[in-house]
Amino acid sequence: MSPPLLKLGAVLSTMAMISNWMSQTLPSLVGLNTTRITTSDTLTQISPKEGWQVYSSAQDPDGRCICTVVAPEQNLCSRDAKSRQLRQLLEKVQNMSQSIEVLNLRTQRDFQYVLKMETQMKGLKAKFRQIEDDRKTLMTKHFQELKEKMDELLPLIPVLEQYKTDAKLITQFKEEIRNLSTVLTGIQEEIGAYDYEELHQRVVNLETRLRDCMKKLTCGKLMKITGPITVKISGTRFGAWMTDPLASEKNNRVWYMDSYTNNKIVREYKSIADFVSGAESRTYNLPFKWAGTNHVVYNGSLYFNKYQSNIIIKYSFDTGRVLAQRSLEYAGFHNVYPYTWGGFSDIDLMADEIGLWAVYATNQNAGNIVISQLNQDTLEVLKSWSTGYPKRSAGESFMICGTLYVTNSHLTGAKVYYSYSTKTSTYEYTDIPFHNQYFHISMLDYNARDRALYAWNNGHQVLFNVTLFHIIKTEDDS
Repeated sequence: MSPPLLKLGAVLSTMAMISNWMSQTLPSLVGLNTTRITTSDTLTQISPKEGWQVYSSAQDPDGRCICTVVAPEQNLCSRDAKSRQLRQLLEKVQNMSQSIEVLNLRTQRDFQYVLKMETQMKGLKAKFRQIEDDRKTLMTKHFQELKEKMDELLPLIPVLEQYKTDAKLITQFKEEIRNLSTVLTGIQEEIGAYDYEELHQRVVNLETRLRDCMKKLTCGKLMKITGPITVKISGTRFGAWMTDPLASEKNNRVWYMDSYTNNKIVREYKSIADFVSGAESRTYNLPFKWAGTNHVVYNGSLYFNKYQSNIIIKYSFDTGRVLAQRSLEYAGFHNVYPYTWGGFSDIDLMADEIGLWAVYATNQNAGNIVISQLNQDTLEVLKSWSTGYPKRSAGESFMICGTLYVTNSHLTGAKVYYSYSTKTSTYEYTDIPFHNQYFHISMLDYNARDRALYAWNNGHQVLFNVTLFHIIKTEDDS
């Protein structure tokens, strides 16, 4: 029971005790012990001649205590001791009646206060219940979000575990660099303390070891695409531009092939800077027109699809001659199985860290993508993999480390949606977005040397950076 209710109960109990005391005590005070008083609503009728009578009822309809005193008939001894006692008693009764009236008013006020407090407490209880329900809902939502984040991170655990193997090697490199920094600082303070040739040799050796370490980087898995970087704005909406992934570090030639059909002219630039400025170094007039925009330059030669055929041509830039040509058996051509944008993009030639590839579709594979590894000299198919992804549903595709990555569109909102590993002959659906800045992509190829994607984006020649997960091989893995 709440404190206000306890207070009300105490007040009512006190009133009952006072009523009982008056009914028991008043007769004895005036010498009327022989008179019986009843606490019921029926009063005992006694003649006034018999002495002082007290009529009592427990309470009236409003809950107040009632006392009635009847005096006997007057006689000559009206001022005796009993008269004085009676007057004193009447004064006390009067005072007690006033006190009870005040107490009754307080009781009614407290009762109203209790009712008000009860209403407020019910409202407060409802609010607490609502807060508790909201807290549970909020906790459930946060828990689900955390669980989803953990599910996203779980695939990274095996990759992180593999990186532990290179911890010792990296620590050694850090120690070598720290030692060299200390030596260089000491040389500034004390000339001649170390032989310059010896110090230079240590730097060269460290650089060699670092390069060897970089060469041990195995193929990585595509995780992110950033950019693009706009290199130039030129040509029609469709075309191709590329560099040779097997060229030396000093050889930065760029080749430019505008349009997807009815053209045989290839323009060459000595560097990216010359390409941007438009300073051509050489022009090649191919013996055949090409089809599509999916050509590739690999080890000094151009590989392209001959117009209106499934024949692949290998053309040498050094000799200006066709070195090889071969029909890609069963491959669709001339917009039978193109990418989503059309443009005779049935046969896509590409290169990565592993070698030369052709991506196309056949009737035998129900129009789904087929991946074939080619011999770069003879164009013979070394091995093929049949996927379940429809060629006509693909926007573009490219190879990285033997894995084919397929986009779901050539328009805005495109992303890398599907990948197929030729190493494991397995596929997975991915979700790697990239920014299609100029709304229409007609060429997208990976360059292993630059670790970048070359793209023709609606008359803009652009580059995308890629983020790969690499695994460093240690001496124990050799």
